[in-house]
Amino acid sequence: MRIARFTTGDDPRYALVTGDPGEEYLVVLTGDPLFTPVTPTGERILLADGPRLLAPVIPRSKVVGVGRNYAAHAAELGNDLPTEPLLFLKPNTSVIGPDDPIVLPPYSDEVHHEAELAVVMGKITRNVTPERALAHVFGYTVANDVTARDVQRTDGQWTRAKGFDSSCPLGPWIVTDLDTDDLRVAARVNGEPRQDGRTSELVFDVAHLVSYISEVFTLLPGDVILTGTPAGVGPVVHGDVVEIEIEDLGVLRNPVIRRD
Repeated sequence: MRIARFTTGDDPRYALVTGDPGEEYLVVLTGDPLFTPVTPTGERILLADGPRLLAPVIPRSKVVGVGRNYAAHAAELGNDLPTEPLLFLKPNTSVIGPDDPIVLPPYSDEVHHEAELAVVMGKITRNVTPERALAHVFGYTVANDVTARDVQRTDGQWTRAKGFDSSCPLGPWIVTDLDTDDLRVAARVNGEPRQDGRTSELVFDVAHLVSYISEVFTLLPGDVILTGTPAGVGPVVHGDVVEIEIEDLGVLRNPVIRRD
């Protein structure tokens, strides 16, 4: 099941996404499927007719990032692999949706893309075991953990580097029934391939991450976990277009701008 959040100029609504690529249409729902049963209203809207897709979820409390969760990515930045998941937080104000601009922060001269599988939580989750962790997941979406790399290096902690407005594009929709064991995760900038990895290369898999994070703090419905990025991260500059693609999930596209 694919679930989108969209607008046609009025308040955001939710819909099931059906149809083949290029022929998708939205089956509008009565409420937020995170909290209410999936109930169609009977209204259908062709995606080609121009509804604007929004970030499929705005986290109620937090986005939890996981650093250095692919061995090749840790190596390319000269870092050792962590022995436990390396966690950081992004505020929900960092979230943007498909085609929204990534606004480069004025305090950074080196901003990188990071293609990631994102986990959307569906239940209040605290101290869950790895064996039960996936039952607490609502679904999955595509993410770009945009990072001010120069600031990450100099600050010693990652709040400014990873928490600025527009640093967490999510979309285009949530897929609820997805096997995440071995999905291709790729990034392109202006059509040029940059990253190409697979979720089978994760150091800590999704179930382990959900369990581990739930021991640190309570996860709420709508919270998002970013599972880490494969090798190949690199700079983006004003005028670039970044596409993050995950197999069986879709493509998340965002332009990059720098405001004066």
